[in-house]
Amino acid sequence: MKQAVSVRAVALVQGRSDSEAELQSTQSMNALRRRSALVAGVCLAFGHPRVIAQAGIDYPTKPIKIIVPFPPGGATDIMTRNIAQMLHDEWRQTVVVENRPGAGGTIGADHVAKSRADGYTYLAATIAHSANVSLFPDAPYRLERDLQPVAIMGLIPLVPVVRAESPIRSLSELVAASKSSSLNAGSSGNGTASHLALEIFKSITGARIQHVSYKGGAPAMVDLLGGQIDVIFALLPECLPQMKSGKLRALAVTGASRHPLLPDVPTASEAGIQGIEIISWNGLMVPSGTPREIVAKTNAQVTKITNSTAMKARTIELGFQPVAMSVSDSENFVRADIQRLAKVIREASIKAD
Repeated sequence: MKQAVSVRAVALVQGRSDSEAELQSTQSMNALRRRSALVAGVCLAFGHPRVIAQAGIDYPTKPIKIIVPFPPGGATDIMTRNIAQMLHDEWRQTVVVENRPGAGGTIGADHVAKSRADGYTYLAATIAHSANVSLFPDAPYRLERDLQPVAIMGLIPLVPVVRAESPIRSLSELVAASKSSSLNAGSSGNGTASHLALEIFKSITGARIQHVSYKGGAPAMVDLLGGQIDVIFALLPECLPQMKSGKLRALAVTGASRHPLLPDVPTASEAGIQGIEIISWNGLMVPSGTPREIVAKTNAQVTKITNSTAMKARTIELGFQPVAMSVSDSENFVRADIQRLAKVIREASIKAD
């Protein structure tokens, strides 16, 4: 209204009539209303002004932290640090990787779930977090309620491996040996990918193999090499060095296709055993409520990275499988993983360590 009064006053000083001044005042008010409506439309399209600032070219404006809920040196840590370095290179912003291990990934996940939903704290999530929904029903956070999937960084094939001197040379021989002698299989802990793969294999084939839980993949691998256990359904990145050195033999790959590093190793399906396709994964999640525009921007950046020639080569070299998923695809992937693993855990009566 003050603007309209000012327009009228100027018109009178310039010698125009009162009616002419009123007309110009009305036109000015209409123009002001149109500009206000335009601004309101932009805000409705993109959300609160704070969201606009965060989701645009101003994001990120400060260091980003990615919580790896496992010890340094594992498959998740390796993949996350590679992605973090490339995010730093693309965004010219510090991306810090912080290890917060404990309780099968629950401690780190709970920390992220309770962080500010501003796009500056991420969780490096894995198949363990899908399993934890069933294994830890009383956890201090709820995965599907408190955490939002952003992107899948890479898939991780599992490979049942035995010592090079073992007489077992195939999955069918593993099943037969389990029924004629006592076999032990190690894993990195109850409910981990290696344990779940073992239980699926036993359920489908009727193999009789005793599960031995370890506090991580490394000690399990030490005992396999030392002859204390007979087999591990291992994550490929964690058994790859021993396979390259000739100390371990791969029996199959549990994914849907062969891995480029193991062209002569059949999939479980090719080996004649259907239904044990299981693959681990690494993904990024943020606290629920993080602006959707930030989630989309990060997904687009991670997708660009994982689709790059350099990253694809690096991913394969490390024993991972390249992948690129949209936000909705990532959400559906995690949801399906939770549902499938819940069935496996229930039927195998798996309990948390």
